[in-house]
Amino acid sequence: MTRSDLVEALASRFSQLTHRDAEFAVKAILDAMGDALVRGHRIEIRGFGSFSVNRRSPRIGRNPRSGESVMIPEKRVPHFKPGKALREQVDARTAEMLGREGKPGG
Repeated sequence: MTRSDLVEALASRFSQLTHRDAEFAVKAILDAMGDALVRGHRIEIRGFGSFSVNRRSPRIGRNPRSGESVMIPEKRVPHFKPGKALREQVDARTAEMLGREGKPGG
């Protein structure tokens, strides 16, 4: 699902919202989440999951073309951990779609 798909879904689900309002709402939420992560905050949405920032230590990598060693600096990267309810929902619906529901080990 892309950002524009999310806007379309929101606008169609809530008829009182215009397409422009839905677009503004999606942009406002994503901007607020991005700003919170930049400030180092953790975002937790119950039943969905949590977003946090992980630190990647500096390391020595290798240029695949030349084989030369390259120093890769420290990075801070966003990380998403799905909540239990989301994991269970995805697992159940995926099993349903694949026709594996109720089968052991599947």
